[in-house]
Amino acid sequence: MLDKIFFDHPRQVNETYFQHGKFAMTFAFKLFLAATAATIHAFVPSLFERTASRIVADLYQKTHNRN
Repeated sequence: MLDKIFFDHPRQVNETYFQHGKFAMTFAFKLFLAATAATIHAFVPSLFERTASRIVADLYQKTHNRN
């Protein structure tokens, strides 16, 4: 059961548990940066005009080219 919970998904994307954890944490940090840029942009539209969408597009490419 523990093997299924912790290791099945990383194996599906050809990563170890720790490689997958690093990828997921990096992904989360980039999402945080995108959210921060979008929030600032909401208040000052001239700042970070394309930052959030660029980060999201980059993350999309990275997640869809993994298998």
